Amino acid sequence: MFDATSWVVIAPEMFLLFMACAITLLDLWVSSTRRAPSYWATQITLLVLALWNASHALALSRPDFPKALYGFGGMVLADAFGSWMKCFATLALAATLVYARPYSAQRQMLQRGGELFTLSLFALLGIYTMIAGNHFLVIYLGLELISLSSFALVALRREHLLANEAAMKYFILGSLASGFLLYGLSMLYGATGSMLLPEVLQSVMQHTAKRDILMLGLVFIVAGLAFKLGAAPFHMWLPDVYQGAPTSITLILAAAPKLAIFAVMLRLLVTGLLELAPQWQLMLMVLAVCSLLIGNLSAVMQSNAKRMLAWSTIGQNGFMLLAFVVSHANGNNLSLKDACAASMFYMLSYTIAALVSFGILMLLSREGYECENLSDLSGLNHHRPLYAGIMALSMLSLAGVPLTVGFYAKFKVLHALLTVPTTLHIALAVLAIVMSVVGAFAYLRIIKIMFFDAPEHTQPAALQAGYGVRATLTFNGALLLVFGILPAGLLQLCEQAIINMLRHMSGLG
Repeated sequence: MFDATSWVVIAPEMFLLFMACAITLLDLWVSSTRRAPSYWATQITLLVLALWNASHALALSRPDFPKALYGFGGMVLADAFGSWMKCFATLALAATLVYARPYSAQRQMLQRGGELFTLSLFALLGIYTMIAGNHFLVIYLGLELISLSSFALVALRREHLLANEAAMKYFILGSLASGFLLYGLSMLYGATGSMLLPEVLQSVMQHTAKRDILMLGLVFIVAGLAFKLGAAPFHMWLPDVYQGAPTSITLILAAAPKLAIFAVMLRLLVTGLLELAPQWQLMLMVLAVCSLLIGNLSAVMQSNAKRMLAWSTIGQNGFMLLAFVVSHANGNNLSLKDACAASMFYMLSYTIAALVSFGILMLLSREGYECENLSDLSGLNHHRPLYAGIMALSMLSLAGVPLTVGFYAKFKVLHALLTVPTTLHIALAVLAIVMSVVGAFAYLRIIKIMFFDAPEHTQPAALQAGYGVRATLTFNGALLLVFGILPAGLLQLCEQAIINMLRHMSGLG
């Protein structure tokens, strides 16, 4: 079990664990309020990990190389899909910390210590563990590591009442979701007699699993994942936590962990429980419809920008879940590949847009002032046209306007839906389009406020963020256009990663 391949598989996780512990110890000797040594050590660690995972993904995509490497008796694996997801999550966290450092320093969140960086690294370790998990126990341990780190991050601003309230809500409801998932995994173990995903798949395909227990476990797994993802009707924690938490922590919750939950959904449902696709597709369809309706309709009525983006996230989750409804429809493996690739592309496009939108809110905030209401963006184009344009790109991408990456992401999901020309799938596509139009009102409202409303102050306050923050934000905004105009490269990467995963996990072409 403890062979050389096993240590190669978990080498990125071991390096991340070592660096997280080392940076924790390093931070004990740091006295500056901005925690420069801890911050730069964290960013170097993230850069090394991103390059490491990207090289792993490229190697595992080669035709002369194994499609996947298994370690510790098959409990963990390394494949191209997992390595790319780790790479994207790492880059998302690196960009988040660039925005978060000056914002957090202005609110004395770094005065007592560099927990922002160390807890973020431990959350990333949980993300890595979830993505690499090929065993129920490993997946659950990764989920708990993310959850515990996130609970502490939300409560990091200890003297802030709203942050503490958000942390309590997140802790209680997050624990409930973890319990749902654990109970569902336990049911699957009881039904199949195994906790390894390939063996679970074989048991289900050979019809040796206990059907009733299997279905009950499936219900709890879908509910637990929906809680963590923030899909309606399990969304009740999301708006309050997004609004109450510091904006830097909100972005941490909105970006990288979503990629891990998405990866686990693919691992558990598509590759582990593919034979039960008609059942879990029905559940996800209900979640998708509820999320589209509740998320987009509620977003239109918000006056708080963070709360509006929270409801927007719920609507975006619904759109992404529509791709799962297509997966393996009528036994079509081609539709399975296209749908999974479309959902992966959608998650990446949403992550880029979230980084930009929350990054702008942090950029415009300053000590003693929070830019979180829609009115705070009034007349932004008059004083800061560049950042108004970047924010507008983010909103247009979330709305799915052409020439942005969000348009192509929505197009691919709708195209996947329409590859199954049934009345139900056509109706779902029409509903998705209508709800996108409704949600667009919320995004266009922000653009209208920035470009056409009079500014509240004739002389705006100077930006307190450095050039590194502004350069990173500008680069992120440019990606919304680059991947919107030239999406083929990223889409091909997603398709190839999905194909490799399906081949080694399920034996599907």
